[in-house]
Amino acid sequence: MDRFGALRDPQFRRLFAGQALSSFGDSALYLILGIWAKTLTGSNAAAGGVFLALAAPTLLAPLAGHLADRVRRKTLLIAVNAVTALIVLSLVFVRSREQLWLIYVVALCYGASFDLLSAAGSGLRKDMLRGADLASANALLQMSSQGLRVLSPLVGSGLFVAFGGPSVAVFDAVTFLAAIAALASLRVAESEPDTTHQSFWRDTTEGFRHIRAVPLLIQLTLASAIAFSVIGVGETAIYAVVGEGLHRPASFVGVVLSVQGAGSIASGLTAAYLMRRAGAARTVGLALGCFALGALVYQTGSLPLVLAGAVLDGLGVVWLSVGLFTTMQLYTPPRLQGRVNAAATTLLITPQTLSIAAGAALISVLSYRLMLVVMAIVIGACALWLLARPAAAPAEIPEETAETIAAGS
Repeated sequence: MDRFGALRDPQFRRLFAGQALSSFGDSALYLILGIWAKTLTGSNAAAGGVFLALAAPTLLAPLAGHLADRVRRKTLLIAVNAVTALIVLSLVFVRSREQLWLIYVVALCYGASFDLLSAAGSGLRKDMLRGADLASANALLQMSSQGLRVLSPLVGSGLFVAFGGPSVAVFDAVTFLAAIAALASLRVAESEPDTTHQSFWRDTTEGFRHIRAVPLLIQLTLASAIAFSVIGVGETAIYAVVGEGLHRPASFVGVVLSVQGAGSIASGLTAAYLMRRAGAARTVGLALGCFALGALVYQTGSLPLVLAGAVLDGLGVVWLSVGLFTTMQLYTPPRLQGRVNAAATTLLITPQTLSIAAGAALISVLSYRLMLVVMAIVIGACALWLLARPAAAPAEIPEETAETIAAGS
């Protein structure tokens, strides 16, 4: 499997370039929103609340998937990027603690935007690429998104310290233009939007039924969802790791995320090969194993070990995303791409959202080290399940088979 095979396609090269630039701005802003909230309030819980706001809209992701399967995906992607850029610019009005609510509102809108972009983007890539090139494309996009954290947190933190949070918002809004330009240049023969109609409930939830009907998809989703029910605790705990464990300022989280980005580059280079050699289930199992080991080393208070944990997290993020979502794309027909992507996202991010909320509430009363131990145990058990008893990969499911599954559910 050629790890760079997708780059042979000129259409994907343009899409990749635009998304890479946009992701650079996104990752800078994601980090700064948490740092900004903590700087305004002095509270770890306030910083964790930002990540809760980013994740909360995923509860409505099935609606995003339903929309993505009913309209032209390229048009939807351009519109969502443009609207999100305008929303991000509203952060220029945040000047003091009294405007903290605006950071949370923008985070909520950003989360909703992510769900729409993810659902529509999955279907567009399925129309552009096939087989091995699809896995390669997902690995490259994840590698760029996560790998840019080597630089983007440093750029974001530098802008924040020098010019304040509004400068990062303006920077991110400008990078959306790169994604819009790349999308506008594409000439993709898109699959036709889905025109079948059952009840609104059955149409919206069809992605969940498809996942349930394919053993490999349901195993990957269940194991990942259980792991994500504790992973969100780490979004708040990382501020305690940096502040209490390493005795560094909150802005040092940017350094940790930069090192995580380096791990993501390594995993992006190996993800497609790992999928071919180990299979989807063991790829995701290895990703979860990295998260579990990372949670353990974060407790040490040792700077080298904490940075090693960040590298492990970087490996895990890309391997999990490529293993899970490439498998969803491969074994899902075009008309269901948006809804299956949204269903999988909902089943992962909903428990993550709850664990972020739990982490923000518990960080003031429990030791962050105890929270990390619980994370390691739960995630490690999920990793062992996938590594020891992986479900077999089915033959690629054609459209007519998916129709039969949906009709019989």
